[in-house]
Amino acid sequence: MRLRALLDTDALGLKLLGGEDELDRGVRGVMTTDLRDPSRYLSGGELVLTGLAWRRDAADSEAFVRLLVQAGVAALAAGEAELGDVPEDLVAACARHRLPLFAVHESVAFATITEHVVRQVSGERAGDLAAVVDRHRRMMTSGPAGGGPDVVLDLLGSDLDLRAWLLSPTGRLIAGSRAAGAPGDGPALPADVCARLAAEQQAAARTGRLGPHRVTLGQTTYSVFPVRGSGRAAGDARDVRGRVLSDWLLAVEADAGDWAEERLDLLHGVTQLIAVERDRRDAARTVRRRLAQEVLELVQAGAAPAEIAARLRVAAPVLLPGLGTAPHWQVVVARVDWDGGEADGGPVAQALLEEVLVDPAATGTEHADRIAVAHTGDEAVALVPLPAVTGDDGHPGTGVLAETLLESVRDPLTAGLDGDGRLTLGVSAAVHSAEGLRGALEEARHARRVAAARKGRVCAAGHQELASHVLLLPFVPDDVRRAFTARLLDPLRAYDRRHRAELIPTLEAFLDCDGSWTRCASRLHLHVNTLRYRVGRIEQLTGRDLSRLEDKLDFFLALRMS
Repeated sequence: MRLRALLDTDALGLKLLGGEDELDRGVRGVMTTDLRDPSRYLSGGELVLTGLAWRRDAADSEAFVRLLVQAGVAALAAGEAELGDVPEDLVAACARHRLPLFAVHESVAFATITEHVVRQVSGERAGDLAAVVDRHRRMMTSGPAGGGPDVVLDLLGSDLDLRAWLLSPTGRLIAGSRAAGAPGDGPALPADVCARLAAEQQAAARTGRLGPHRVTLGQTTYSVFPVRGSGRAAGDARDVRGRVLSDWLLAVEADAGDWAEERLDLLHGVTQLIAVERDRRDAARTVRRRLAQEVLELVQAGAAPAEIAARLRVAAPVLLPGLGTAPHWQVVVARVDWDGGEADGGPVAQALLEEVLVDPAATGTEHADRIAVAHTGDEAVALVPLPAVTGDDGHPGTGVLAETLLESVRDPLTAGLDGDGRLTLGVSAAVHSAEGLRGALEEARHARRVAAARKGRVCAAGHQELASHVLLLPFVPDDVRRAFTARLLDPLRAYDRRHRAELIPTLEAFLDCDGSWTRCASRLHLHVNTLRYRVGRIEQLTGRDLSRLEDKLDFFLALRMS
């Protein structure tokens, strides 16, 4: 489509500020950004929408416009909601570089412009997609009447006889078509199939192959299309890892390898429409992120509990509508570490934590609206509100449990991180007041360090694990670990290999039975004298005395660290 057509569409509320001679430029896409340097996300021909949050002073405009021109964008549209009139320095910079500039009236949402551009561009490529969008334009409207992604997925079923499902990067079901005999209000797609599709998509996308990806599970073939928001356009190779972990995916029950190019264009257009809806949801999430960021900064700065409590009272109605009073809170800390020590894991950890904390059994997107996640550096921090309910002991209820947090998402995330990334999480106990938040934050951070010391691409630890030796063991240096365990256990292992004496299993059972001869002999089905002989041999080989508490403790730690 041409820039002139955008200007002629009154509903978009665009006002031309410069570039009158360039209105015949073609527009191939749209991107919303407030990054100071968005060039790596641009491929050329885009209409760039910006709220001007990148502009700190007049000098920033020249650098920003130069980057856009070098990337080959078609035009720039600046919103008036943040600063009022578009700054003169930006107008001048666009004039110097012959970049058309539009002002967007504060009453017009960027999503409205994005929808219009996507619809027009896709319509030029595939007439059937334009017809679908025209007939069901309400899917992009706000409120219950809009229907969201479910509407377009239903259309794929009713108009094109395609069953389709929209999944999060962890395999959580967001929406699904109700055609082709799917019962009730949702699709008949099991949770394990959703997880497998997400894992296959993550693994395929990491190889750099373009979608759709073909996945066969049992007798059914699916084609999986990535759904990328306007801020998630393909950048350089360094951005692929984070992008893979944040893309939604559209799974269609069909083999797209058999399709004509027109039908492929149609499905790619559908993913663009869904991406507009995702951008709208992400924009709404900004408020919750800001609330979490404000509370986190107060907690880390050592602010007075009364000030933190006031912020929590503001956050509670947003995160738990109708609650009335501030609930109990938990803190969850996440970190994504890339091999090579690159320090850009904070935003990825923030997006993943927002997804991980959603109940895996919940469908739709609204369940994510009760989670506030901030990020500072490479670390993401979530404030998880708990309804004001207590257990039998009068303390806050269980809340988020580290051991169950990653059960349903481990496989997809492992596939997305495989090769060069790790996700580690730590979970605090629930606290009922602002005074407890600083301690909860430190507790969650300690728990995350315990998780980081474990093996695996995706690990979590909870506050319960900070009250035992488990807290200390992960921080013993590897060389000290190896030397300590070798000194105590290697003589026993060598003896077991030569004589098949089972001294190591005997030692484990003896310690597990708290040094009780009769209980240990009964467990091993040995005579007590045979057990005494084995324990004597252990003491002879190691020079230790298993009647002494210190030596028992050393053996216990050596076994746990081995």
